[in-house]
Amino acid sequence: MKRKILISGAGTGIGQATAKTLEDKGYSLVLLGRNKENLEKARSMLAEPSAHAVISADIRNAQEIKDGLAEVKPVLHGVVANAGLGGENQYGENDRWQAIIETNLTGTYQLVEEALPYFASKEDGYRHVVIISSILARLGVPRYTAYCASKAGLLGLMRSWSVELAAQNILVNAIAPGWVSTDMATEGLETFAKSAGKSYEEIYQEQMSHVLLGKMSEPEEIGEMIAYLLSQTSITGQTLDINNGAIMPA
Repeated sequence: MKRKILISGAGTGIGQATAKTLEDKGYSLVLLGRNKENLEKARSMLAEPSAHAVISADIRNAQEIKDGLAEVKPVLHGVVANAGLGGENQYGENDRWQAIIETNLTGTYQLVEEALPYFASKEDGYRHVVIISSILARLGVPRYTAYCASKAGLLGLMRSWSVELAAQNILVNAIAPGWVSTDMATEGLETFAKSAGKSYEEIYQEQMSHVLLGKMSEPEEIGEMIAYLLSQTSITGQTLDINNGAIMPA
């Protein structure tokens, strides 16, 4: 039987690339996300679309996750908690703090907790949870208070789960990407450019000047790192950084 992995935020970006990577490596998939159209498009791009399930659910809503899983009834060997919300927030009437925290932190918590009862038995071997955090879990950026706080919170969540679930042979780890060539990155750079009164290309070059390799990662590279974590049996409670040398945490 193929090992089955649930991927949240599977309709675009890192989630979509991860789905392709994992299918190529022989996994069966459950693609979860808010946008049904994007999910179906992502599934149609896979080699065997009918072999994979789709769950349309907003991870901020635990009941939607619960209902979707109850309908599919998957036997899971892992969860890739990738869904997230980016962008700025500022305190005041239109503050996005709540939406970002509820998606990135609370949503991830709800997703994994709802998925755990569907995990295959311990006798079936090691199972995995991989959480997609961010380089901004380790750095501060002006007007990104909610995003930085939520992504840092995911690392605490990961460490706690790694201790709690170790006896069940469930390994829990996080990945902290730097710049990745996705729509979210493009939107972020466009926001920076607008705030600074500069062109997109000027801001892009400015940001890449702080990166040793002078480039972004591709979503497929994150997918490969996720695939590695899903296959190994000795790493838990760790955060793997992939940022082209932007930072070098001790």
